[in-house]
Amino acid sequence: LEFGIALGGSGIILAANRGPGRRFVGFDVFSMIPAPTSDKDDEKSRDRYEVIAAGKSEGIGGNQYYGYREDLLSDVTNAFARHRVPVDGQSIVLHKGLFEETWDQAGVERIALAHIDCDWYDPVRFCLQSCADKMQPGGIVIIDDYNDYGGCRTAVEEFLAARPDFRFRPGPNPFLQKLR
Repeated sequence: LEFGIALGGSGIILAANRGPGRRFVGFDVFSMIPAPTSDKDDEKSRDRYEVIAAGKSEGIGGNQYYGYREDLLSDVTNAFARHRVPVDGQSIVLHKGLFEETWDQAGVERIALAHIDCDWYDPVRFCLQSCADKMQPGGIVIIDDYNDYGGCRTAVEEFLAARPDFRFRPGPNPFLQKLR
């Protein structure tokens, strides 16, 4: 799974390397990132969102920031196809919308790997809670923004305090591993 697809780079890698019989399921709004709304989001998160909302964010290499694209879903779908992992609606699926609005329709039953790249407290919290009981033992949850945004870090720390069946593994992109 991936929550927060952006231009599709990591999703393409995950989809291309999924095991036989496994699906890749991606979730994104495929437009402007929603604002951080929790009191648990830090000033850095709010400042970053203000730059994005003002239309002043730069993309990778000085290109247009992906959230400003008119049809980001088509751009991402085309990128998957160019890398020989076409979005087919069965083995590779993308869901457009807020996570809490698209999660139930995804039909996810078991998870081996989830990449959470959604910056703010509320979506990170939602993703962790939604995935926890579906993670298979030994499964991994990569936390992309743990070292970048306080709300993400707080959501992870609260989750770990409530879920002793997950272990935190530190690093540039720390991850959680389900123990049992």
